Amino acid sequence: MDLLDQLKNLFPDHEPSTEEEKIIEDKELWIQEEPMICKFEKRKGKPTTIIEGYTGTDEDFKILAKELKTKLSVGGSFKDDSIIIQGDYRDKIMTILKEKGFKVKRVGG
Repeated sequence: MDLLDQLKNLFPDHEPSTEEEKIIEDKELWIQEEPMICKFEKRKGKPTTIIEGYTGTDEDFKILAKELKTKLSVGGSFKDDSIIIQGDYRDKIMTILKEKGFKVKRVGG
């Protein structure tokens, strides 16, 4: 008797879900006219990429931050109307945002 049979015996009414987790990419983000600013800074000696200048809602910006972090497989946060990504990923972030239809301006270095 394997594990699935044991679980079926314990929970006979349960039906396993076959749906995979949906990625947030399906949500339509507001595309603005002005370019977003993608800049590089060192904070406490560590490289960070900062994205600023989004004029849409905070929820859309948080969704965009989460999508960028998952695509790049890096850590980061959303603070003070800016996305902070750990590491220097300006080129990759700019290509991802341009594919989505955003205008991006590179600042610094």
